[in-house]
Amino acid sequence: MNIEKIMQSLEAKHPGENEYLQAVREVLMTIEKEYNSHPEFEKAKIAERLVEPDRIFTFKVPWVDDRGDVQLNLGYRIQFNNAIGPYKGGLRFHPSVNLSILKFLGFEQIFKNALTTLPMGGAKGGSDFNPKGKSDAEVMRFCQAFMLELWRYIGPETDIPAGDIGVGGREIGFMYGMYRKLARENTGVLTGKNMEFGGSLIRPEATGFGGLYFVKQMFETAGMYIKDKTIAISGFGNVAWGAAIKATEMGAKVVSISGPDGYIYDENGISGEKIEYMLELRATCNDIVSPYAEKFGAVFVPNRRPWELKVDIALPSATQNELNEEDAKHLIENGVLCVGEISNMGCTPEAIELFLKHKIMYGPGKAVNAGGVATSGLEMSQNAMHLSWTSTEVDAKLHQIMSEIHSQCVKYGRESDGYINYMKGANIAGFLKVAKAMMAQGVL
Repeated sequence: MNIEKIMQSLEAKHPGENEYLQAVREVLMTIEKEYNSHPEFEKAKIAERLVEPDRIFTFKVPWVDDRGDVQLNLGYRIQFNNAIGPYKGGLRFHPSVNLSILKFLGFEQIFKNALTTLPMGGAKGGSDFNPKGKSDAEVMRFCQAFMLELWRYIGPETDIPAGDIGVGGREIGFMYGMYRKLARENTGVLTGKNMEFGGSLIRPEATGFGGLYFVKQMFETAGMYIKDKTIAISGFGNVAWGAAIKATEMGAKVVSISGPDGYIYDENGISGEKIEYMLELRATCNDIVSPYAEKFGAVFVPNRRPWELKVDIALPSATQNELNEEDAKHLIENGVLCVGEISNMGCTPEAIELFLKHKIMYGPGKAVNAGGVATSGLEMSQNAMHLSWTSTEVDAKLHQIMSEIHSQCVKYGRESDGYINYMKGANIAGFLKVAKAMMAQGVL
């Protein structure tokens, strides 16, 4: 495999798509040795075929706001690879949405879904629509208009979208209702639904729960324990909320959350009613966290990120590339033991390089945050069987899936000196499953 040749070709065909190109380069560099040990992969051009999506749908979404004015947004669905199962991946509604971000997310989703051991391919989609500040009626009209364009290309055995940033239970409900109306059937075509019409228990907190299950196993594999460790978390939405709940249950102390306005440092720990207040903040304070400091007497640090704190564990839980090289230096100087990406591609390549160089336990997003899509897969199973599992049953299955992902990462990521390169392990394990499926099915 000639990585530079592949990257030069991609850069020529997709100029300026930096997030997508970053994700591709990371995977190719970590799987290179394994790939080259399989000459059949090179002959079948598996790498070249894998890095390009199967298809991309781009469409306009006209809708009418509460003033009666017509608004226009762009919608996307990227069906990346379905070698091991129907396309699966979230929908993101945010002004920053563009093809580069969605292609990076869809590419990562291929390997993340493969790691879960569930039969799901990789996809992603969304729109530059911003649900913040919109009325329920406006969100409903947009979601209906969005689904009017998308519904013919998805289905329970074809492509099963889910939620992501800006797409929660409200948006999923409006889109599912429109799909049901158009397709004239009740199916598991979307995950993240409300319990009343096919949703799964613990789905909102599953990404955070799964992340802590994985981090706990990283510590135990290294002969340490997560109990009594201090944790910095970024963000304060469902992902950070779930992570804070589970970390506290495990006996660790969460000392930070963050928003676009800065971060909170609470030396007493974020637990109990403070965790519940995170969701109230999200609903009432337009994504700012400073009111937390006023309510609980904590320290608010404006326009900064929590990676300058002295903590044992750092858990990026907000968005891509939120932890950079300077942040990594601060964490390493302060003695951080573990960094786990609960956000997708939460660390920049330079930050990751430093963590690996200093033998810090580093868990990549495609492994650490796979709990969300794993639980979406469990929702698909419940829908297909027309039943509903208890929260205990779902949590047990989630725990088992995260344990299996961790085992795969250790199998393929352990270095000769005993250090476990979880990024390498996750990429190789996910890639091999998809590559072997592609080989078995011929050139498509």
